[in-house]
Amino acid sequence: MPELPEVETVCRGLAAVWEGRRFARVVSRRGDLRRPLPHSFAERLTGRRVERVGRRAKYILAGLDDGWTLLVHLGMSGRMVITAAAPEPPGRHDHVEFRTSHGTGNDTGNGVVVTYTDPRRFGLMDLVETAGLAGHPLLRGLGPEPLDQAFDADALGAALGGRRGPLKAALLDQRVVAGLGNIYACESLFRAGLAPDRPAGSLDHDSLRRLVGAIRTVLIAAIAAGGSSLRDHVQPSGEIGRFQHAFAVYGRAGEPCPGCDCGGTDSVRRIVQSGRSTFFCPRRQA
Repeated sequence: MPELPEVETVCRGLAAVWEGRRFARVVSRRGDLRRPLPHSFAERLTGRRVERVGRRAKYILAGLDDGWTLLVHLGMSGRMVITAAAPEPPGRHDHVEFRTSHGTGNDTGNGVVVTYTDPRRFGLMDLVETAGLAGHPLLRGLGPEPLDQAFDADALGAALGGRRGPLKAALLDQRVVAGLGNIYACESLFRAGLAPDRPAGSLDHDSLRRLVGAIRTVLIAAIAAGGSSLRDHVQPSGEIGRFQHAFAVYGRAGEPCPGCDCGGTDSVRRIVQSGRSTFFCPRRQA
């Protein structure tokens, strides 16, 4: 599933072609994805101007000029791909098509086309009143954004306080930190030198500070690289992400980690936590 860097990359690509422009034509080729699309979904979007494109956790948010917001989750395999024209005929999994106007005014001339493609249909789209966005069931209760200044050692310590479960599992709880997923939790714990199976509530202030810094560093680097393309993720331009080439531990079981002479029994290990693969260096992470 796309994590924060992949979703942020998609948001930035969409912002470049959506912000200040109108949806001249929206086509929905089915009535549902993971859940039913809102009633009259395409009709309600057609003619609307996009004021801004942003992100909350792993959700894309496109604020519209009528006080509503288009909320999108890419699911496991969803892609937003920008082209000059719609594919003809549309692909089997091209479920929603957004055609923008050329300019920022009321014209409806043909602009670029953004096609939402999703083979597994685990993604979703909704229309939400912007004023009530924070209270939407999918967004309510989310933790702080890891790239915001409000996310610091004190905030993370408060969220982890009293937790006896594994640290890695706690970091995947979206109530602790929003948008962090399996790949970047592994990479952040390696950079911070913290074992994934230590009790989440056991971190002292220095460890919390290191972890916050590691999370930020890893996410910023991943966004700069266009995210990680392991299976389905591509940027809206169609380019793949490149951060998978910089993994220190993720997917590298049995290999030595960067800058370490670990090998043999001390090489990168893989364990399963809460049904997810965790990769770490037993020598570097305690």
